[in-house]
Amino acid sequence: MCYNNDVKKLIISNLFLYKYRFIIGYVILGVFFTTLLFTLPLFAQKDLSSSEIDAATNSFYLGKAGVMEGDLIDLPYRILQKLSISVFGLSSYSIKLPSILVGLLLGVLLILLLNRWFKSNVSLLTSCLIVLSTPFLFLAGSGTPLIMLVFWPTFLLWLGSKIQGENRPKPLYCFAFSIAMLLSIFTPYMIYFAVFCVFFVLFQPHLRFILKNLPKLPLVAVILLIIGGFALLGLNIAHRPATIMELLFANDFQIGSFVSNVSSGLSMLFSWHGNSESVFLSPLISLPILSLAFIGLFSTTKGFFASRNSIASILIVFGLIITGFNSYAVIFMILPISILVAHGLKYILLKWYGLFPENPYARISALFPLTLLFGFMIIPQLIHYIYGYRYNPNVANEFSDTIDVIKHNLDNQTLVVKENYQFYKILEHSTDLRVVESTPEVLETERLAVLGAEQPLGNYTLSRIITSPKKDNSDIIYLYTVKEGE
Repeated sequence: MCYNNDVKKLIISNLFLYKYRFIIGYVILGVFFTTLLFTLPLFAQKDLSSSEIDAATNSFYLGKAGVMEGDLIDLPYRILQKLSISVFGLSSYSIKLPSILVGLLLGVLLILLLNRWFKSNVSLLTSCLIVLSTPFLFLAGSGTPLIMLVFWPTFLLWLGSKIQGENRPKPLYCFAFSIAMLLSIFTPYMIYFAVFCVFFVLFQPHLRFILKNLPKLPLVAVILLIIGGFALLGLNIAHRPATIMELLFANDFQIGSFVSNVSSGLSMLFSWHGNSESVFLSPLISLPILSLAFIGLFSTTKGFFASRNSIASILIVFGLIITGFNSYAVIFMILPISILVAHGLKYILLKWYGLFPENPYARISALFPLTLLFGFMIIPQLIHYIYGYRYNPNVANEFSDTIDVIKHNLDNQTLVVKENYQFYKILEHSTDLRVVESTPEVLETERLAVLGAEQPLGNYTLSRIITSPKKDNSDIIYLYTVKEGE
């Protein structure tokens, strides 16, 4: 009987699809994920929020003088966004392109991280659930530096796993870790994460042992680079004191609002009721993923002090703290939830295989129900994301399609704007439009386009109103021409 089981295992292991199942799975996931990232902004979440407008404005006008004076907040992302707008012109897609690229890299890093900590079957299934989830797709489709709040910790944890997993870590990974930490501290709240990393290493016995056995040269280089980064940060804070407030808290943060921010953030993450003043599509975390995360949290209670088991719980605490400073920082939870989901899947698969320890066909028999289950978990999330950002009134009205309307209807005209003037002024660099504020000089032109509310203009007559498909404030542009005989 044992011989027959061995023969069965041998036959199954020689099957092509079984032998290369994980490679095939990652290739399919990679192609689908990449295609989805680059095409979704064309028909889902394709408009701009006020945060994206502010981010694009700050990025485009970033100059050497500002950097020298301490304007270093989210500098790596802003340089990438400035380059994108300069090359492709001002559009919804060029504003979102940096997040798409960072999101693609973030997805790869998350897959690599999970593959370092878990077996291939667990990491592949978890990767499918997370990188195709609503919060991940939202981050990759939002033209703001918010994605860096998840990117840097994921990158640092992956580099840390490469250092931790070796008896004598390669110096390259140590240098990369220190440089990544140096760049990350210019992202809001990442100073806390840097301090968290230091304390976690000092108080975690296994990591403390690894630290003691690191080669001296890489260790000294890492320490010097980190000290140099904080020294550079200190010099910039001296030139621009507001930097410290932006990095540690938020410009409008008040101590009394800490609890309300946490409540608001968790509501956006889990509540089905939504928030009419949020760009988050509630619930960002679906019920099946949340259930797997809770199973994973339960499974980590045994052997909690192992680094992989405790880090997810500690990251959740860290996420709650920074959510108290800014409710939008709750998006950081995507990282610890990913780790907990992997723990949950690992627990479930071990229990399933434990039922049939001598039956090789048990693994094959679980393939169909698992595929069906994951299909029911992933497809509804994609539908929820695509149609939610187009038709859900709680979030759709937080986005504006003004840029697309302007570019499709105006050409070689004078455009008068009252709000976000510096943002629309960028259009002059890639179109024939002339963008001005409401000043007397605009009366020198025969054709005039006014963005926003209708204005009574003495020698002009209203000729056309350009509208948007949006339900609220659909009258976007008022076109005027000079009155006959004037």
